[in-house]
Amino acid sequence: MLARPIVSLTTDFGLQDYYAGALKGALLRACPEAYLVDISHAVRPFDIVQAAFVVRNAYSLFPEGSIHVIGVHCAYAPDFRFIAVQEDGHYFAAPDNGVLSLLFEKPLEARTLPVSADSPFPVLEAFALAVGHLSAGQPLDTLGAPAGTLVERVGLRPVTTRSRIRGVVMHVDNFDNVQVNIRRETFERIGQGRPFALFFKRHDPITTLSRRYADVPEGEPLCLFNSAGFLEIAIHMGRAATLFGLKEEDVVEVVFED
Repeated sequence: MLARPIVSLTTDFGLQDYYAGALKGALLRACPEAYLVDISHAVRPFDIVQAAFVVRNAYSLFPEGSIHVIGVHCAYAPDFRFIAVQEDGHYFAAPDNGVLSLLFEKPLEARTLPVSADSPFPVLEAFALAVGHLSAGQPLDTLGAPAGTLVERVGLRPVTTRSRIRGVVMHVDNFDNVQVNIRRETFERIGQGRPFALFFKRHDPITTLSRRYADVPEGEPLCLFNSAGFLEIAIHMGRAATLFGLKEEDVVEVVFED
């Protein structure tokens, strides 16, 4: 167990309201010694795909034993529930809305976080319970009842042939860089070192893979594999998504020479 519990927060609460602050207060009341780390409170409302993408690319850099709270799309239907899982040496507490299936892409064994039926803000109660329990070194299997079958969502995967990879834009970051759901290992497995052309919208294809943004002059387009291992379309010191008119779920295709 960590000397001081580390709790990361990823939510769609924003910062203009009191919700993120209320969550932090509830977590600190449950565990006063917790070290709270904001990953992001700017996930688009209800967007569990973006939430999974953000958490996937951040959590593994935290020390093992960290607790990751995912407060995105916390709808309060009568049968709605919150769950906790332990994976890859970390703990995750989240709503049972498919976000964890997008994050790990495999079956999970989860525990249900009990919440009072009349709770005015059940997300606070559920996450405070999880953080208080886990930060005290208590095992996950005593946190709540087995959750059984979870809500599952299947992420968009690229379509591949012998000479093509057809992917989609999955995220546009704060710098307007365009991140595509094509991983480096897929690119290398299909390409086998062959020359390629990266097509998107009606713009001229990109035919060179860069290692860093500065490999091309300022204002020039490029593609590279980012630190998360995904293909990225960018403009050196520019705004690629705006200039190219790219948005999430737009099609991007890599074609390798035969």
